[in-house]
Amino acid sequence: MNRPTPRLFKTRLLLAGAALLAIGAGPAPKGPAADLILTNARIYTVETGQPWAEAVAVKDGKILAVGSAAEIGKRKGATTRVVDLGGRFVMPAFGDAHAHPIFGGMSHARCSLHAGKTLDDYRRIIADCVAKTPGTGTIFGSGWNQSLFPPKGIPDKDLLDSVSKDRALIFESDGHTLWVNSKALELAKITRDTPDPKNGTIDRDASGEPVGALEESAMALVEPLIPPPTAKDLEGAITYTVTLFNSLGITSWHDASLEWDKGGTSKALDAYQAVKDRGALTAHTVMDLHWNNDRGLDQMPDIVKLSARAREIGLTANGVKFFIDGVIPQQTAAMLAPYEGTDVKGATQITLDALSAAVAQLDARNMQSHFHAIGDAGVRQALDAVERARKGGGAHDTRPMISHMNVIDPADQPRFARLDVTAIFQPLWACNEAYMDLAIERIGPKRAAYIYPSGSVLRFGGRLAYGADWSVASANPMEGIEVALTRVAPEGDRPPLGPSERVTLAQALRAYTLNVAYVNHLDKQTGSLAPGKSADIIVLDRNLFETPVRQIHSTKVLLTLFQGREVFGKLQPLAR
Repeated sequence: MNRPTPRLFKTRLLLAGAALLAIGAGPAPKGPAADLILTNARIYTVETGQPWAEAVAVKDGKILAVGSAAEIGKRKGATTRVVDLGGRFVMPAFGDAHAHPIFGGMSHARCSLHAGKTLDDYRRIIADCVAKTPGTGTIFGSGWNQSLFPPKGIPDKDLLDSVSKDRALIFESDGHTLWVNSKALELAKITRDTPDPKNGTIDRDASGEPVGALEESAMALVEPLIPPPTAKDLEGAITYTVTLFNSLGITSWHDASLEWDKGGTSKALDAYQAVKDRGALTAHTVMDLHWNNDRGLDQMPDIVKLSARAREIGLTANGVKFFIDGVIPQQTAAMLAPYEGTDVKGATQITLDALSAAVAQLDARNMQSHFHAIGDAGVRQALDAVERARKGGGAHDTRPMISHMNVIDPADQPRFARLDVTAIFQPLWACNEAYMDLAIERIGPKRAAYIYPSGSVLRFGGRLAYGADWSVASANPMEGIEVALTRVAPEGDRPPLGPSERVTLAQALRAYTLNVAYVNHLDKQTGSLAPGKSADIIVLDRNLFETPVRQIHSTKVLLTLFQGREVFGKLQPLAR
C-alpha cells in the first residue's frame, strides 16, 4: 500500500474541506449570483409572455431573472440578499407620460392653493403668504380650481383685492389662466384700452374693464412682475418632485415642456444636470423643449443645440412640445363646431402649415413631436400634421404623442392606430365632477359623448399612455387607475362619465408602465419586469387584481426600487 506524500495528503485534506463547505452552503448558483432576490410574492410583470411570477433576481441594478421561487432561488449566492415579501403584490414601477416637475415643485414651494377647497380657503392661504413675505414684491402662486368661479370658471380680482391692494398678487391655475389683483393690472399697465394680444384674452366685464383673469398669451403681460426662480429654486423643485414621485411608485417621467432661452441655453436643464450630478435624480427623465409659436423654423437650430447639450451631460431632451389650443371652460380650446349657444369655435395657436413644417423637420432629425390639444379641432390638426410629415419624409421611429384630448371626434379616433400616434390621457380627469360640468355646458351633450374616449382609441388598435399633468392634478397613479376603470371620481357618487370608455386593469397598468417607457424610447430599458431591464420595482400593500375597483385609490406603495436601490421605503420581510 502506497502512502501519500505529505504534499498530496495536504491537498486531499483541502479538497475534502472544500467539499464539506460546499455541501453546507448548498449548490452553487445557476448562472450569475444575484445581489438581491425578492421572493414569495405575487409579481405582475406586464410582459405578455410571462405575466405572472413568484420571485425576481436583481444584479448590478438590473433584473437578472424572473420566475418561480424555486427557479430564482438557484440565483442565490453567498452574498445574495433574500427578502421574503410574504405574498405581497409586486409590479414594475410606474411612469408618468406628462408631468411638469419644475412647475409642480415650484408651485408647492411658493404660495400653494392646492389644499384649498373654497374661496375662503384661498383668502386665508393668500393672506398667510402675504404675512410671511415681508416687503412690497409680488406674491406668486398656483393651484386654484376653476370650478369655484361659476358660471364660466373665470376668477375676478375682488377676492385678491380684499387681501391686498398694495402689492401684486398673481396665481396660476393650469398653465392657461392667471388670476391677478388690481395692483398687478396697474403695474402691468393693463386697462380697458389694452388690446387682447394674439392668441390671448384679457377677460373683461360688461363695461370693458379687466376683471382680473388673463388667458393664454395674455399671461405674458404680467410676466415681468413674477420673481424669476433662482438656480437653487429650480433644483429644489426637481428634488421635491423626485421625492414625491418615488413615494408614489414613479421612477420615470416625461417633462412635458422645458423652458429655454434664445441661443440654446436653459436654466432648467442646468438644474436637472446639478440634481443628476449629485445622484438625486432617481428617475428616468425625458424632456420636451417648448416650441415658441411666435417664432418659426428659425428656432430649430437652438432646439437642436440644446438637445445635443442634454445628450452630452447624460440627459435626454429629444422632444418638442407644441401648444395647439387652450382649454374648454374659457372657450380657448379649438373646436370643429361652435361652443353651445355661441358662434365661437376657439382657435388654434399655430397654423397647420407651420406645425406640419416643424414636425417634418423634427422627423428628419429623428426627434419626437408632442402636442397639447384639447378641443376636437386641435386634436385633428395634430393628427393632420403627423400625417403630412409621414407622407413627406417617410417613416421614422419618432413616436409622436398627443396629450389631453378632452374631445376626439369619432372620425379621428381610428387615426391614432393608423398613424402610430400615442394618446396621452390624464385618467383622473375622466369623471363627472365640477370641472367637467363646465366643459359639458360649453360643448353640449352630443360632443360630451366623445370626452376622453380612451376605450375607443384602444378598440381601434391605438396605444394609451397615462400622465397626470402634475401639478395640475394629483400625480398618484392609484387614483388614475381607479378612474380609468370606473369613470367615477375616487369616493365620488356621481354617475360614470361615458362608461363605455372604461378600460381594463391590465390596460391601465400597461398605460402607466410599459407604454410610458415606449413614448420615452425606454421600453427596452424599463417599463416591465424582464431580464436585462432596469430593476425599477414597486411593492404594494394589496393585490390590485383582487381589490374592489372603488378601493384601488386607497392602495399604498410600500417600497420603490430604482435601478435596484431603495428610493422609498425599506427592503425588509413583509408578512401579510
